[in-house]
Amino acid sequence: MPTLSQLPRVLLGHLEPLDWRGMFTTGHPLDVSETSTRRQSLADQVGTTANDVSGWRDEALLFSLARCGPLERAIFTQTRITGVDQLLDFTADEARERLGSAARILGVFAPEDLTVEGWWE
Repeated sequence: MPTLSQLPRVLLGHLEPLDWRGMFTTGHPLDVSETSTRRQSLADQVGTTANDVSGWRDEALLFSLARCGPLERAIFTQTRITGVDQLLDFTADEARERLGSAARILGVFAPEDLTVEGWWE
């Protein structure tokens, strides 16, 4: 599972308070931010906003998709898709095309069509 430092939306100043609370992987925000009350509680503890925590959660959801390893995270970052909410702004075909274009820019193989469809669904 990726570390929180790999999430572009998590600011460096928030990493230490999160680490101090035992949160260092992308799975941790998912565990403690299921409701708006829990998101606000975490935000208060870390010194940020509930919207920031929601963004972390969305980004962690994206990176926890099946078959989403470091290479796929790099492709998502290249497309500037940093969360599931942004992925769903596109149709499956548009997402596949954007991810393929990003892979070509990075000089790597694009994710398979079936994989992209699974992520999008």
